[in-house]
Amino acid sequence: MIKQKFLNLIRKYSKNEDYNLDCWNELENNYSSRSRYYHNLEHLENMFSELDKVQSEVKNLDCLLFAIYYHDIIYKSTNSDNEHQSALRFENRISKTSFTKLNECMLQIEATKEHKLSADNDTNILLDLDLTILGKSPEEYKNYSENIRKEYHIYPDFMYRKGRKKVLQSILELDFIYKTDYFRKAYENQAKENVRLELHQLNLV
Repeated sequence: MIKQKFLNLIRKYSKNEDYNLDCWNELENNYSSRSRYYHNLEHLENMFSELDKVQSEVKNLDCLLFAIYYHDIIYKSTNSDNEHQSALRFENRISKTSFTKLNECMLQIEATKEHKLSADNDTNILLDLDLTILGKSPEEYKNYSENIRKEYHIYPDFMYRKGRKKVLQSILELDFIYKTDYFRKAYENQAKENVRLELHQLNLV
């Protein structure tokens, strides 16, 4: 499904089918890396599933779709600039098509680093889509947190706990985790409960 969605998207701006398939194959290979337990194709599928609920609110759908596909194309647990590198990879690939909203899309991808409220509602939707897992059932959240730990397996527990607690604290310090009304109503309370529980468990160790 997500392969066909991507090909339908890029074909609007590129008639070079070999290139279009090359772009998809790169996405698929990167998101299917053996080192990815959460930031994988299933993550993209979940984002698209959630997008269906708010698609009528999106102003520039194609830009948002490209941002979803490319926001984690580069993901290494040892890097601090994954979002920037992902934006550059998007630019490198999609600049070879006739798509003209490159800067807007790059800004959306970069915004997934700090998840700050944006003046652009499409960006806020992207940020919320990226974090819907936080507001899912405790069982789903537990599976997510365990998969994140696997992605950072090279770090010893004491280092991982320190970094993870910092991330969770920063989430709880936000006025709202979710920037848009729909996702705030759907997931805010459960997300805060899930994050607080994980933080509590990390503090017990």
